Amino acid sequence: MSQRRVLEQELAPAVRLPEPEIDREAVREQLERILANPLFSHSKRYPLLLRWVVERALEGDTSQLKERTLGVEVFGRHPNYDSNADPVVRITAGEIRKRIAQYYHEPGRETEVRIDLPTGSYVPEFHRPLVVDRPRTAPPLESPKPETRRQARTLTVRPLYAAILAVPLLAGFGVWQLSISAIDRFWRPFWDSSSPVVLCMGGAGVAQEVAAAPQPNTQTITVTEQIRREYVAFSDAMTLSRVAGLFQARNRQYSLRIAQSTTFADLRSGPVVLVAGFNNGWSMRMLSQLRYHFARDSETKVEWIEDRENPAKRDWMVDANTSNVKLSEDYALISRFLDPATERMVVVAAGLVQYGTVAAGEFLTNPKYLDDFARTAPSGWYRKNMQLVLATKVINGNSGPPTVVTSYFW
Repeated sequence: MSQRRVLEQELAPAVRLPEPEIDREAVREQLERILANPLFSHSKRYPLLLRWVVERALEGDTSQLKERTLGVEVFGRHPNYDSNADPVVRITAGEIRKRIAQYYHEPGRETEVRIDLPTGSYVPEFHRPLVVDRPRTAPPLESPKPETRRQARTLTVRPLYAAILAVPLLAGFGVWQLSISAIDRFWRPFWDSSSPVVLCMGGAGVAQEVAAAPQPNTQTITVTEQIRREYVAFSDAMTLSRVAGLFQARNRQYSLRIAQSTTFADLRSGPVVLVAGFNNGWSMRMLSQLRYHFARDSETKVEWIEDRENPAKRDWMVDANTSNVKLSEDYALISRFLDPATERMVVVAAGLVQYGTVAAGEFLTNPKYLDDFARTAPSGWYRKNMQLVLATKVINGNSGPPTVVTSYFW
């Protein structure tokens, strides 16, 4: 039983439930407040299902809140569709539960009506804020009899002891809240996902060629072509292994993909981590709609991170023709955002060339760098979409520590 339920039972005698009609109106107001939050407003499926189940529950018609019925009524599936082959209701409900938890985790939400979608059920639950009604008037105090004064003093002191004992407990809770590392805050949407995370790295070729070419039928690909398609850069593999190691340390499920063999359906199956830029077509596609993205001059082979708000600026640029010995600096782009097309959280870690990709992987998996970044980041940064531009020195063909040169949140 959760702490909230325990508290509700303990405080039940002191809480007056509102009238049903007022209660339903308060729930509807809270529903609109939740759906207006970016956790839901950027999606079509999540608000659709949450609104439908809440309205049915408020009307007292919970008999329709079953997986197959929801699949038919909400998502337009055929009445005889296979819910195991098409688990749209289960996946959507799981993401709704995650987003509800994120919503109420924000400071100040404890004073709002709570809407929950319990695990294993599609019947929502509604809870009032835990507010205890205090009596308006207190009964007059009688002077205690001499023989009861000692007992009265004992009864008076006990609450004081309780308050004193509660101080370190509350302080400990505050320390626990503050001790949540920045790396856990950054990856929280991925930790909380009920679906395995897709780790997708770049392969042979460049993104423009991959994106333009149609996906061939795997039955017509020769063995030599298949081997060529599975070539990966060592820097990409190193970065992917860092991220995979982080997920393994947190006991989180993931699957590995190469960009050329990754489909749109794969990207919709769970949160996504995309490694590499110019040789990962999915990275290039998703970044192309964001403020910071990769650009390349095909004639001069110059590559840079472009700012949509200042496209003429080329401060973060690398000449791909430069030899490893002469190259002194590389740049990388880290993006974490909710993609509107897949309705999944996405992280892109990519450098202009290989050194930036390695630096991006180190930044995302080393607690030191994210902790340093969090000290100067805006309040609530971990609940926002973000883009970070990194710089790294290149010394004798090795990347140095990553440094954040600019950031953008929305």
